[in-house]
Amino acid sequence: MQDPFMTTLGMEGEILSPGRARTWGIVRPEHLNLHGTAHGGFVYTLADAAFALASNSHGVRAVALSTHIEYLRPVQAGDALEAIAEEIHRGSRTALYRVEVRRGEERIAWFTGWVYRFS
Repeated sequence: MQDPFMTTLGMEGEILSPGRARTWGIVRPEHLNLHGTAHGGFVYTLADAAFALASNSHGVRAVALSTHIEYLRPVQAGDALEAIAEEIHRGSRTALYRVEVRRGEERIAWFTGWVYRFS
């Protein structure tokens, strides 16, 4: 499952279960910044896409209220990344998600996001 922006960046994704999703992609040369490492926007988008899939997996439209990301390690062209989103809290109107971005077993970034859930 993917949206047009994910497709443009070469990313793919799937809903694992209600409240959980996974996205993945390979860092291409056009995803690099001026330092020659992956642009933070690529890593962020991978995490954000997993967040979107997980938060909309209950069949109720959800939109982001706020997000935050911590970058832990640089990423190079050719690196295969995946993001796993997990629901931490779901209320009647809002929900909180945590996303881990990994290169294999190595953690690259932590992302958290709140959504508003429409009735």
